[in-house]
Amino acid sequence: FVDYMKKEGYTDEELSLAFLCSKNEKGNLYSTFRNRVMFPVIDLSGRVIAFGGRVMDDSQPKYVNTSDTPVFHKGNNLFALNFAHKHCADRIILCEGYMDVIAMHAAGFPFAVATLGTAIRPEQARLLSRYTKKVILSYDSDEAGQRATDKAITLLEEVGLEVTVLHIEGAKDPDEYIKKFGAQEFSKLLRGSVGQIDFKINGVLNKYNLNNP
Repeated sequence: FVDYMKKEGYTDEELSLAFLCSKNEKGNLYSTFRNRVMFPVIDLSGRVIAFGGRVMDDSQPKYVNTSDTPVFHKGNNLFALNFAHKHCADRIILCEGYMDVIAMHAAGFPFAVATLGTAIRPEQARLLSRYTKKVILSYDSDEAGQRATDKAITLLEEVGLEVTVLHIEGAKDPDEYIKKFGAQEFSKLLRGSVGQIDFKINGVLNKYNLNNP
């Protein structure tokens, strides 16, 4: 990759600045996304402005995402908004991962987007408010995911959006749920998404044994 890009006329500095290459301890360039499946981040004008890369084995880190560059700022973009903005006037599904978004679009839910490797930022909340009235949050159910959901509820409600939370049982994420139960069942799941009070109460119920006074 490095050799090819140099033949195309790009300098070491440009490749590093674009987050396409990094330097090893000896100061030599190597591809930042080597041995990864690539997910292009496309802006609303149809231009590829960044990438996410996922390993195909157990290597760490699992994902590498483009850092801020002269043409890309994480807070100003959302993965797949270039597709979803045509379908999300009534609602949009906000996820953590690329694979969840791709699975939902493939199953007939083209109004799904994802934050880009970080928790939602205020700029992304404002961006969503331009295109939709309601956000359905679909974050992981682990402790980190619950904290991210709490933060997202606050930021999204501050910009005037109605927010509900997707509660998934029998699968770890939307991708797995759709594969196991199908698009029709997932559609029912979306209709049953709960408001923030129910989300917080469910969090307490799951945390404590109510049979123990």
